[in-house]
Amino acid sequence: MSAPTSGAASPRPPLSRLLLDSKVRVRPPTADAVSRSVLIDAARGSPARIIGVTAPAGYGKSTMLAEWAAREHRRVGWASFDRFDDDPASMLTVLATACEALSPHSAEAVAQMRGVGASVLGRSAPMLAAVLANAPAPFVLFIDDAHAVGSEQCQDALEIVLNGIPDGSQVVLASRHAQPYLARLRASGLTREIIAADLRIDRHGAQSIFAAANATASADDIGLAVEHCEGWPTGLFLCALAVGAGADVNALAGSERFVADYLYRECLSTLPEDLRVFLRRTAVLEQLSAPLCDAILGTPGSREMLHRIEQLNLFLVALDRRREWFRYHPLFREFLLSELERLDGGRKQELQRRAAAWCIREQLSAVAVEHLLAAGALEEAAVLIADLALPTYQAGQVGVVERWLSRLGTEVIEASPGTVVIAAWVAILQGKSPQAERWAAILDRLRPQLAPEELVGFESARAMVRAAMCVDGPLRVLKDAEYAVAHEPEDSPWRDQALHLLGSAWLLAGDQAAARDAFLRASTYARDAGNADSVLLSEAELAILAIGDGRWTEAEMHAHTAVRAVDDHHMEGYPTTALALAVRARLALHHGDAAAVERYVARAMRARVHCTHVLPYLAMRVRLQLAKVFVGQRDHAAARHMLREIDDLRLRRPHVGALAEEIELFRAKLSDTADRAGSIPLTPAELRLLPYLQTHLTIGEIGARLYVSRNTVSTQVGSIYRKLGVTTRAAAVDEASRAGLLGE
Repeated sequence: MSAPTSGAASPRPPLSRLLLDSKVRVRPPTADAVSRSVLIDAARGSPARIIGVTAPAGYGKSTMLAEWAAREHRRVGWASFDRFDDDPASMLTVLATACEALSPHSAEAVAQMRGVGASVLGRSAPMLAAVLANAPAPFVLFIDDAHAVGSEQCQDALEIVLNGIPDGSQVVLASRHAQPYLARLRASGLTREIIAADLRIDRHGAQSIFAAANATASADDIGLAVEHCEGWPTGLFLCALAVGAGADVNALAGSERFVADYLYRECLSTLPEDLRVFLRRTAVLEQLSAPLCDAILGTPGSREMLHRIEQLNLFLVALDRRREWFRYHPLFREFLLSELERLDGGRKQELQRRAAAWCIREQLSAVAVEHLLAAGALEEAAVLIADLALPTYQAGQVGVVERWLSRLGTEVIEASPGTVVIAAWVAILQGKSPQAERWAAILDRLRPQLAPEELVGFESARAMVRAAMCVDGPLRVLKDAEYAVAHEPEDSPWRDQALHLLGSAWLLAGDQAAARDAFLRASTYARDAGNADSVLLSEAELAILAIGDGRWTEAEMHAHTAVRAVDDHHMEGYPTTALALAVRARLALHHGDAAAVERYVARAMRARVHCTHVLPYLAMRVRLQLAKVFVGQRDHAAARHMLREIDDLRLRRPHVGALAEEIELFRAKLSDTADRAGSIPLTPAELRLLPYLQTHLTIGEIGARLYVSRNTVSTQVGSIYRKLGVTTRAAAVDEASRAGLLGE
């Protein structure tokens, strides 16, 4: 491809980027909206750093935020969430992108927001909090539709980010329901809350609404409308539309919900049939564009329809400056979906399937999965998830894969051999022992009815899972790995995995030359396929082998490649990264770079949290490499702690061949050294708990998050305090941050 010529139009950004940009574009104020200046000025002038705007749909929350943004003299950032963002990594990516307008360091942080498990709370969220805390000027960050990211994981991550709001800056969160962390922060005096009662419209505001809608009504009728709608802004706007069309205010009595249903129905009944059909069928889309609407409807002309809807002021909100992407007002969409169900329910699944097909063509496969899940087309979604899982995992979004699998359910997963394989690997690669063993057992029992070629592929996948888990010792691992290498085609996205497992099997068998050859081949295949896991694992193993032979320059090259794969693919916190980080620490120690040693050791120690017995060879090798670093630092206590963790792993997986000999040789050498005082590192369980000390969660609430008892949490917190030499939560967070266990 040739470089663009000078003066040429900028290339159109990818559709995925356009959708992200639409979420961080500052909303313009709504013309003729009732001003909320009194509420805004009071909130701006308060010392509160966090402003919660909480009310049901239709109370003008987004309109108020847009008016505030237009009046603001400080820097402004904007983030709007939808249900696709209810994953910590996705949510933090949107937030970090929104913060690019607030701090020059935000752009660097965007790529670091992905992660898995504890790394999101322990690294990504505090990193973004630090970016906000060090912003060069006061700012206001507006967060709309905060209720869409309601999972506990997102709530906890958001609370940590909010801890970084400095004096003079504010975050304004609009939500349909109260955010739990606001209640926890209330006692601190850092919050101010605006609720539905504050947002109700009085008679004066209602007069403005009726005037804007060109609806003529007496003062008494407007007062009656205010009474019927209980000051509900959207209800009053609908009343004004109905009165403008000739309705009698006295006929519009009832509660909020009934007023809405009646008035929306009245609004829809006056429209031409083609427009009514368009509205209710396109309501299956949370975000819509003319080409997407054409695709699901099977007819052209959607651009003109959207233009007509805009002209009629029918609750259509533009999401981008090009006015190509839109969404319906949430209440209006809810009504349209109920109309679709009532009049056209049989089409709903087909509309979602067509949306999925369009998204696949536009390379929005992850959104396609969501449409298939919404359609209830779980079997079709399972096929797509099986194809997407590996690249999604490699992109640092394993949480998305987990959510998809959860939506599929056990029955659907078990009916799809390929999806069972994915479920097993997702659990194995995150060190989730009970789930991994359960899925591995299901996989072992499966006897799928497949075509001969497909059956070979399935048997290869099953062999790789067995080889990774190393239940039956080195000989079985070698047999399974050799089978996988023999049967994975040259162009298979899993061939590099098979070769890496073969390298590991040869190491267990004590043949380092064969292992080195397999790792070299695995790394080559993985780089060509873009599979970061196999790159970082194979290159880390090659570095260890080179160190063992005294080839330090070669080891440096391999270790650098491994760690670069971690960073380039945003895989911080993945258990598979721990080996690369540990060997990189050994090389930094060899070069006498104490600061680098501390940095890589901290990252490796965090990543080891999920290095469990379901990947026994990796889990033990990581700890052995860390123990060697600690010995080099003369911290024998920490080295012995690593050996104790290895011993615990060997209780579950005793048969690890030549690795057992290497462990015992190291143990003997360590026993011969003079005992010196040293540190006792945080255990994996303590490292899982540590990020929650940044929140206002109680001991009991933390226990519920981690599925452990209150007493267990209390014991672990006390141990964390002793090891860090502190007596309070705040001090523990500060010390852990200084040691590199939180944030960077």
